[in-house]
Amino acid sequence: MNANPYIEFLKTYSKDKWQKIGLVRRAGLVIPLFSVYSRQSIGIADFLDLKLVCDWVKQLGMSIIQLLPLNDTGFNFRPYDCESGFALEPLYINLNELKGIDNLKFLDQIKSLKERFPFTGRINYEIKKEKLEILWQIFKETKDDLPTDFKEYQNKNSFWLRDYCLFKTIKEKYGQKSWEQWPYFLRDRINLTDFERENKERITFYAWLQWQAYAQLKEVKSYAEKNGIFLMGDLPLLVSRDSSDVWSKKDYFKLDLSSGAPPDMYYFKGQRWGMPTYNWEEISKNNYDYTIEKLRYAQNFYDLFRIDHVVGIFRIWSIPIKEPLENAGLNGFFDPKDEKIWEEHGRKILSIMLENTSMLACAEDLGTVPQCSYKVLEDLGIPGIEVLRWNKDWQKTYDFKKPYEYRAMAIACLSTHDSSNIEAWWNFEAGTVDEDLFKRLIQEKNIDFDVIKERLFDLNFSFHKRLRWRKEINSPSKLLEILKLEEKEAPHIIDLYKGSYLEKEKFWNTLGLKEDLREKADNLFLKRVLEYISESSSIFCINLLFDWLSFSDIFSDDCWMRRINFPGTLSKDNWSYVMPFSIEEMLNLKINSEIKEINIKTNRI
Repeated sequence: MNANPYIEFLKTYSKDKWQKIGLVRRAGLVIPLFSVYSRQSIGIADFLDLKLVCDWVKQLGMSIIQLLPLNDTGFNFRPYDCESGFALEPLYINLNELKGIDNLKFLDQIKSLKERFPFTGRINYEIKKEKLEILWQIFKETKDDLPTDFKEYQNKNSFWLRDYCLFKTIKEKYGQKSWEQWPYFLRDRINLTDFERENKERITFYAWLQWQAYAQLKEVKSYAEKNGIFLMGDLPLLVSRDSSDVWSKKDYFKLDLSSGAPPDMYYFKGQRWGMPTYNWEEISKNNYDYTIEKLRYAQNFYDLFRIDHVVGIFRIWSIPIKEPLENAGLNGFFDPKDEKIWEEHGRKILSIMLENTSMLACAEDLGTVPQCSYKVLEDLGIPGIEVLRWNKDWQKTYDFKKPYEYRAMAIACLSTHDSSNIEAWWNFEAGTVDEDLFKRLIQEKNIDFDVIKERLFDLNFSFHKRLRWRKEINSPSKLLEILKLEEKEAPHIIDLYKGSYLEKEKFWNTLGLKEDLREKADNLFLKRVLEYISESSSIFCINLLFDWLSFSDIFSDDCWMRRINFPGTLSKDNWSYVMPFSIEEMLNLKINSEIKEINIKTNRI
């Protein structure tokens, strides 16, 4: 056996990237930037607050900060449905550290903005309009004396920047309407010379915002490097239908289709995301310039990057846009349709990505995963993701995998931005089934769900549309007896049962805890879970901030609502959660030394 279990990574296509990152076990942190804030923050965190996050991470012996997408979302504030695959979110610009600006004249306005947007547990995104207005006033003071650095930035990023600034200016001029509702002469990027001349100042303003954001995030990258910390960016696979990318490069997208996901055990209708799918044939005609340029811009800021929904590069669930919205992802299809070419298709695009970046690629390989993707990711040296609650011996024992059974080339974690945190999972989801999914499976068998619901499930311990099995439903045969079905008639129902019945008991025993099982997660359980995931053989263990801090008593909110996103919903509770204390306070938490001890004990320092 090799002394270093990760030495095999140097035989992959990503050899040079692994040499740069190092073949050592690392711990890390996942945060949405909007969920933290410093004492200097104005209504929302800014790029430079990440320096304090670096300080906290370093104190705990971690060495990776994984960020949710920082792309410009316009005014929809959904990070995976952005208005540009390149542009950074100007909302995160620090008003007090603008490049080439003396902001003394605007201090009163900045102070007033801070007072009007206090931190209250949820982001008030109304701040974006007001912050942009102050930035516009500052820009107008300096627009006649812009430095050569700014001109160089514009020239260097000509592939996307002009189109983006035109798009933003037109969109603003027409009340933020989608480009598909603009006057016909503006729906195409060519022949816009007159518009560009008439709106030059505003177009330049949008470029200036991007230059300021670029400079600040580059400063964070430099600070992280000096402190031995790697930054991981999250690059959304897709962009909004109403984005500068789609408007300016329509040939690169299949506008008659919406991306999504097929029905699964969590979303019984599947999902429909709305973003158009890629026309890879057209992108390939220009040597994948769009894909390559996105990576080149991102590597200004990041050492690693997460490929969101990597399985969509092999084949993507595609729903005709004429399909009624209420059907979600039910009537879609995989594109390409021919399963035989999925492996070749994914391998080619991923290889091109790796050839054109210095960043180490990491893959979000969750959902309905084609088997070929595991082999391709391993060959290319791209770590996937191992989420504790789903990492089981499916279709066999249904037991949770032991730490040594985790993929070595992977990121181990307790939760994702689209799931509940580990405390909420234990309290409300472990040992349950999704009510809508189970209802659909039952109704497909012409069984009245309401008649059998109480016979199968303990409704006193079922919350948030999760149904908990009655203890007496202690075998598949007992379940089938009540449903009056034969085993061969109900494979999906039995699979669902085996994956959830006594799930809590199984996991408690897997953790090796000697105490009696706790129905509600306590600090003993939560700390042991963090130790368990950190013990995994995966080279990286990167957890949400909520999960790292879970075994303290610092949260007083409802753990179910301590969540980043509820997929498939449009809600003010999505993409808005803010921690109940500042980053400066985080630096002095008693729990910090205990987290560091976990990282030492599991050899991640």
